[in-house]
Amino acid sequence: MSFDHELPVISDITMRFLARIVRSQFRRNFCSVMAQNAACLRRSKGPLIVYANHSSWWDPMLLVLLARKLLPEQRHYAPIEASALRRYPALRRLGLFPVDLSTTHGTAQFLRTAERVLAQGAVLWTTPQGRFADTREFPLAFRPGLAGLAARCPEVPLLPVAIEYTFWDGRLPETLVRFGDALHGHAALSSERLTHQLECALTATMLELQKASCARDASAFEVILAGWQPRQSFYNFRRRQRASLAKKRLVLSHERMRLL
Repeated sequence: MSFDHELPVISDITMRFLARIVRSQFRRNFCSVMAQNAACLRRSKGPLIVYANHSSWWDPMLLVLLARKLLPEQRHYAPIEASALRRYPALRRLGLFPVDLSTTHGTAQFLRTAERVLAQGAVLWTTPQGRFADTREFPLAFRPGLAGLAARCPEVPLLPVAIEYTFWDGRLPETLVRFGDALHGHAALSSERLTHQLECALTATMLELQKASCARDASAFEVILAGWQPRQSFYNFRRRQRASLAKKRLVLSHERMRLL
């Protein structure tokens, strides 16, 4: 392995400050953040590659939240477009490093930096689609960087994670996450077959999450972060007042507020 490309120095103070902002944003804008199979990430030891679909502006903030909540003892890194990091250089202190996959040099730089991340036993988070894509868009069409990295680090497991934002019964949407089974033993595969295997694993995880999302069963998920609740709204404050005066029990769920 070649380690001539320096890693960004993560600032714990900056990371804690960002984590508070991320938690606040999700509490304010979502009913909750819920996950399935979170143990797949929690039980991870040593280096790990976590790869996810990329459908929303919220994804990077969500990955920060998941990293801090589920694997706080690990160091976490992620690639970001070089142009974005030039505009916001402070992001390097959060573990983000620049990538320009439009050039051969940029791809080689990504591989060198990612190898160094993994050699230190850290976690690398990546979105191999390299663009925003709807969760219903298949095939996933990964860029080749992830398979190239996996081929160079065959001992490192790859963990697929599906992300979906959806409305259930509340005024605000839910953030739903499902972790798939980690992939091992990919040293003998060609780049094309490995890319296909990685795409299939994430596709299967996304389809399972879609089924769970359609079922609207919160008990099938673990709550990672509780956000907005109906009782916090001004509307329900007035309802509580009226119910108290009438000595009646107030049900705050929005489940019955349907159009017929």
